[in-house]
Amino acid sequence: MSEQTNSKPEFIWINIIFFGLSFIAAIILVPWYGFEYGYHFSSWAWGIGLWLFSSTSISMGYHRLWSHKAYEAHPVLKVILAFGGCLALQNSALHWSSDHRKHHKDVDHDVLDPYSASRGFWHSHIGWLLKREDNGRYDQDYKNSPDLQRDPIVMFQHKYYWLLSVGVNVAIPLLLGLAYGLFWEMLLVAGVWRLVWSHHLTFFINSLAHIWGTRPYTEENSARDNIVLAVLTGGEGYHNYHHKFQYDYRNGVRWWHFDPSKWWIKALSWIGITKNLKAVSVEKIEKAKAETLLLKAKEKTAHLANAEEIMQKLHDEYEQLVSKLSEVYAAQKQWLEAKKNKLLESYEQLNLRQEYEQLKKNFELQKASWLQLAKQYA
Repeated sequence: MSEQTNSKPEFIWINIIFFGLSFIAAIILVPWYGFEYGYHFSSWAWGIGLWLFSSTSISMGYHRLWSHKAYEAHPVLKVILAFGGCLALQNSALHWSSDHRKHHKDVDHDVLDPYSASRGFWHSHIGWLLKREDNGRYDQDYKNSPDLQRDPIVMFQHKYYWLLSVGVNVAIPLLLGLAYGLFWEMLLVAGVWRLVWSHHLTFFINSLAHIWGTRPYTEENSARDNIVLAVLTGGEGYHNYHHKFQYDYRNGVRWWHFDPSKWWIKALSWIGITKNLKAVSVEKIEKAKAETLLLKAKEKTAHLANAEEIMQKLHDEYEQLVSKLSEVYAAQKQWLEAKKNKLLESYEQLNLRQEYEQLKKNFELQKASWLQLAKQYA
C-alpha cells in the first residue's frame, strides 16, 4: 500500500501555529491558573457542556448523518448539528465528510487515505493537518460529496464556516466570562481547554483506534474496537465495527455499548426528528464475527502439521453455524410479520414463536460450540 510522493511537503503554518499555541496554553496556562487562583464550578460546567455538545455534533452530524447518510434528520436538527460543528472547529461538514469518505474508500492506503494509520501515529493523529503533500493532492474538489452539495444547510455552513466558527469560539467564552464575572476562567476552560480536549479525542479515532483494541468483525483494515476510546468519544471507539458496517447509525451495536449518539438518534426517531435509521441485521453481524474467527484460525494454524484437518473441521462447524443462523432469522422474520399483520390466529403465532425460540436456542448452542473450537486456534 506504500506509494511515495516526489514533491516536498508544503507546511500549513496557520494550522501549526494554532494547534501548537492552543496545546501549550492547555497544558501550561490552564493548570497554572488553577493552582494560582482556583476555578469555579460554572467554568468547568460550561467547558464540559460545550465539549459534549460540539463532539456530539461531530459524531451525530458530520460523521453519521452527513458522511455516511446513516439516517435522515429534520432541518431543525441539521441546523443545530451544523452550529455544533462550527463550535468544534474541525472544518465544515462538507470538507470533513469528504475527507472521511476518502478515508473509508482507501483506508490504510499511504497516499489516498488522508489520515492513513499505515504512516504512523503522528501522521494519522495530527500530522496530516499540518502539511499539504504532493503539490495539493489533498486539495478539495468535493466530487465524492454531490449529495452534500445539494443540501442548503451544509452549503450555507460551508460558505460562512470560518466566520461562524471563529465567531462562536470567541463570542461564547467571552460572553460567558462577562456574564459570570469570570473572564479569564471562561476563556481558558470553555475556550482553550475545551477545544484542545475535543480536538485530540477526535484525532484519537484516526490514530489510536487504528492501533489499540480488538478486531472482532474484520481484519481487512487496521480499525479496532476500544471501549476506553468509546467512552471518551461518545461511542466512536467501536471503530472495527464501524469500518465493517459504516452505514449503520450505531457504532456500539449492542444496546449496552456506550454510544450516546446512537441513543440520541434512536430517541429522536420516536418523535419524528430522525427517520430511516439504517441498521445491519444481527445475522450479518454474527456471520462477520464467525468469518473473522475462521480467518484468524487459518492464519494461526497454517504452520501445523495437521492444519488441513483442523481447518476442515472448523469450516464444517462454520457452515453448520451459518445454516442455523439463516434458519433462526427466517423463523424470526416469519413470526414478526405474522404478528405485525395479524395474518394468523393467536395459537398459530404462538407456534411460530416457539419454533423461532427453539431454533434460536439450538443456534446459541451451536455458536458456543463453534466459539470454543475456533478460539483454541484463533
